[in-house]
This record gives sequence, structure tokens and C-alpha cells, in this order.
Amino acid sequence: MTAKIDIINVSKRFGALTVLDELSLSIPAHEFAVFLGPSGCGKSTLLRMIAGLESVDSGEIRINGERIDHQPPGKRGVAMVFQSYALYPHMTVRDNMGFGLENIAVDRAVIEARIAEAARMLEIGHLLDRKPGQLSGGQRQRVAIGRAVVKEPKAFLFDEPLSNLDAALRTRTRIELAQLHQRLKSTMIFVTHDQIEAMTLADRIVVMNDKKIEQIGTPMEIYDRPATRFVAGFVGSPAMNVLDAAIERADASVVARIADGIAVNTSVAADRLGDGRYLFGIRSEDVRIAPPGQGRPEATVEVIERLGERTLVYVRLGDGQQIVGSDAGNSRVTVGERVGLVFEGAKAHLFDESGRAWHAREA
Repeated sequence: MTAKIDIINVSKRFGALTVLDELSLSIPAHEFAVFLGPSGCGKSTLLRMIAGLESVDSGEIRINGERIDHQPPGKRGVAMVFQSYALYPHMTVRDNMGFGLENIAVDRAVIEARIAEAARMLEIGHLLDRKPGQLSGGQRQRVAIGRAVVKEPKAFLFDEPLSNLDAALRTRTRIELAQLHQRLKSTMIFVTHDQIEAMTLADRIVVMNDKKIEQIGTPMEIYDRPATRFVAGFVGSPAMNVLDAAIERADASVVARIADGIAVNTSVAADRLGDGRYLFGIRSEDVRIAPPGQGRPEATVEVIERLGERTLVYVRLGDGQQIVGSDAGNSRVTVGERVGLVFEGAKAHLFDESGRAWHAREA
């Protein structure tokens, strides 16, 4: 069983504060969708509205065409996994997983079969007779996921479920969630402020900010062709370089002049841009660090961040703007050194005064 979820012109207010403003979104059956955005953007509120834990002030939520926003949570056919695990400390793992099914009078044999299958899938069979206090954080999170799995819901809703885990366990649990989705083929919605979680888990990312959706797309669509300056800055580590630039129209494409008047030939079509001020954006991997004299403009190295497979080099341009470029993992650059910069202008973006992004035409 799986679900197509339609959110239609939904708004939510807490007193005078508007949290979501006429937001619409369709999530196909079987999709792993990730709501990504900063704290306070409304992503968790939207998830709780789907679950029935928050009311809808206006608009509709439908699952498989049926309107569910007036139904109680238990009637919606969804299961939620919380950041806090929310396990009963006095119950065993087995009893925690089966408690919700017992409340709706599911046959005991069915409950045991579902618990056994979920435990096998999540590799927690050896933990069934333990209590939560005897488990690690990662094990407790698996139990919380197992409690959702046994319900056989139409959709799984995850509210920042990895936030309490350490870095190594978070990475492993991400992989396990991706594998769970592949096995169950269920509709899953995952809320996070962590763009790495979004990029590694999502079929599609819904980037949210300031009561609205900024962009919906696959991870690489979001990364390669951000719709707005906000998305460009929020998705990617480090954030996209965004610089002041003078825009010139040369032949069919745009030339951006940045520090010291250096021209970068972009692939943005000149006939698509109106008048006004634009900013120049480029990812760090598209700015190559070169020896002095082999790239322009030259800049002063301020910070070096070694990541193993590559080195991020933070440099200061002649006009005071900072930019991040990339060098080899065994880079020999040093702080204070003057280096050249080589721009891959075809990968550049422009942002107008409204924040809208302009890219090269797609092939």
C-alpha cells in the first residue's frame, strides 16, 4: 500500500504569525521526498499537518484523492517517526513496536508476524526483549522506525530523525533509510535542515524558505540549476560563491566583469536578461586555483581547508570580495600566497534583483 499526497493551497497561522502561505505540492506514490530548509521555514509544520498533528487553516490535503485534513491522525494511514524516538521506557522493544497495533485490535498472530519481519529488515531481532534504556541511540532510532513499519502505512513521515545521532551513525542510518525505501517502495517524506541528508536520500527535494517553496527538483537539478539565490546559497558545501559583477552583453552570451575588471564569459543568453543589477554565482569546484600568472584575477590565500580528495582555498580578491576555489587534494598552496584563478564560465549563474537565477540554456 502506498500513497499519492496532494497539498493544495495550504496555509497555517499561529496567531498573527503566518507559517505557511497558500502552499501547493504533489508527491507521487513511491517517492522519497525531502523537505529541506532553515529552522522556522515551516517544513516540520507541513509534515505535522499531513500527519494530523497540526490543523489546516485553509486549503486541502489529499491522499490518493481522498481529502484527509479533517480526519484524526489514526485514520490517515500514515506513520510518523520523530526526532525524539518517543519510545515507552517501561516496555520492551517488542511491546513498543506492537503497541499501536494492539490499540486497534489487530490479531496477535498478525502483530507478531509484522514485528518479526520489521525486526529482520532492520536487524534488531536480537533486541526485541530489551528495554529502550538498554539500547544505543542508533538502536532506539531503528526501533522507532520499526514501530512505523509494522503499521504498514500508506506513507512514512520522518521529522529530522537523525538529528540526535553522532556523525558516523548518522551516515550509516542514512544508508539504511535509503535501503528501506528501496525494499518497501513506500511513499516517504523526510524533513531536515541538513543538505547532505537531502542530497543523499531524496528522489526530489522541496526547498522551503519564508512560508513558501523556493524550488522542487532532483538533488542534482537543485545543485546544478538553483532557481533562486537562496537555493544557491543553502544547497552545497561550501555555499555557491556570489559576487558583485558588471554585466555586459557580448554577441549571444553575457560577460560578467568581477574584481579588477576581469571578464568571465558565461553561457547565459544575453537576449534573456532585462536591465538591472545582477550578481555573479559560481560553485567552488568551477573555480580552479592556479600558480601566479596562470589565471586572473590573482588573489591572496586566507584559509585552506583540506578535505582529502580536494582542497578548498578561500581567497580575497583585489576589491575585497572573498571567493572559494578548489585545488588538488595534495595542494601545496600556503596562507598569504598569491594565486591565480581560472573560472569555468559555462557553469556560472546570474541572479537578478528579485533573487531569480539565470543559467545557460539546457542542451
